[in-house]
Amino acid sequence: MSVSLSTHVLDTAAGRPAAGVTVELLRANEPVASMQTDADGRARLADALAAGVYSIVFHPPSPFFRRVELEVELADGHYHVPLLVSPFSCASYRGS
Repeated sequence: MSVSLSTHVLDTAAGRPAAGVTVELLRANEPVASMQTDADGRARLADALAAGVYSIVFHPPSPFFRRVELEVELADGHYHVPLLVSPFSCASYRGS
């Protein structure tokens, strides 16, 4: 099986990608990857993961949402999990 994961953080209050956001990937509370989003708000977290349950932890540019953690179950294939964040809300979805 081949599992890969990427993300995209959008600052919806500013209407642009959120660059420099720290994103961590954990499995069973153990670090797998940690990086910052690029100038386009994107990060490719991993290309060769084992299938299973992971936590994606975002530290977004919001004065209210200081840490957003999503638990996802990954099987074979590529997953793209964006985060949309503002001082008033946050949302995520499974992208393509």
